[in-house]
Amino acid sequence: MWIWQHTDWPTFQWDKNVIEPLIRKTRLNQGVLLGKMTSQAQDQKETTLDTLLANIVHSSAIEGEKLNAFSVRSSLATKLGLTEKQPFPTTEQTDGLAEIMLDAVNNLDVPLTLERILHWHDRLFPAGYTLFNPVGGRLRGDTPMQVVSGRIDKPVVHFEAPGRNILDNELAQFIDWFNSTKEDSSLDPLLRAAITHLWFVTLHPLDDGNGRITRLLTDLALAQAEQQSVRFYAMSVGIMANRKSYYEILEQTQKGDLDITPWLSWFFNTLNETFDGVLQEIERTVFKTHFWRRVDNTQLAKEQVKVLNRMLDGDFADGINTSQYHKAAQVSKPTATRHLAALVEKRCLVKSGAGRSTRYLLLK
Repeated sequence: MWIWQHTDWPTFQWDKNVIEPLIRKTRLNQGVLLGKMTSQAQDQKETTLDTLLANIVHSSAIEGEKLNAFSVRSSLATKLGLTEKQPFPTTEQTDGLAEIMLDAVNNLDVPLTLERILHWHDRLFPAGYTLFNPVGGRLRGDTPMQVVSGRIDKPVVHFEAPGRNILDNELAQFIDWFNSTKEDSSLDPLLRAAITHLWFVTLHPLDDGNGRITRLLTDLALAQAEQQSVRFYAMSVGIMANRKSYYEILEQTQKGDLDITPWLSWFFNTLNETFDGVLQEIERTVFKTHFWRRVDNTQLAKEQVKVLNRMLDGDFADGINTSQYHKAAQVSKPTATRHLAALVEKRCLVKSGAGRSTRYLLLK
């Protein structure tokens, strides 16, 4: 029995003792992230571009599709009114992806309609996209929609979506709920985003692209939750990093009853993990800025600057040894030894350990 076959569908339930502390934690981390990002002296359009690029590329990667990131970036830059020094050729697909991503995070007050969802789908699959191109911009047909793996003669059905005969009513109910809960103070907006994701992907209303449209709707709900279109994080990055558990929790939930506590826990934990990743990147950026203010790189060899920048970007987190420096800087081992000793003397690095265990770490 699938979740949508239960009598009370879609009256979702959850354990408030488990979920409410998670929501509070997520709200706190979200506030910390937004506060740190807005306090940094940076171009918000550039930040939004980088975030949306990550969202688009990772959302497609979750489905096994590898996009040309340079082409997507150029499409986004054009839509955002940014001028690139070296623009990359765009395609109808990358222009479409940029358009629907920006629609999802910019037009927060535009009501959700079936026409809007189908327009996103149409732009997701432009004509000639593949030889066996799914028809974009229309709902799936009468063939049962199943998620299947395994051999043809021994298929494993992981999920079956509601039949086509009830799909229109199911979608209308979802869209009405999405629009009516936007201003519902009794439903936490982050909780609404988590339910949005599960509900729409369970309906699976399209022949292909259900996951990507689901994540667009989730981005829309998250942007509405923050009441701002400037994006500082991409949840698709977190989902991609946890892709295996993502599909496992979806299957578990869709085979279960209407208690969706495990799904909500997974969603908020992944969102917090995404926040943590961005916060760590901010800390690295701030540290890197302060480091180069303290250190005069004109007094260093170009190889030293190269390796230090790699360390500042997160490489060699446990420190670097002479052999690693020799390979990274492409210098001889004696030169590597001299370079590292000079970096210690100039208070760029600190030496740790002795003998073969000697490592050099960034001086904090």
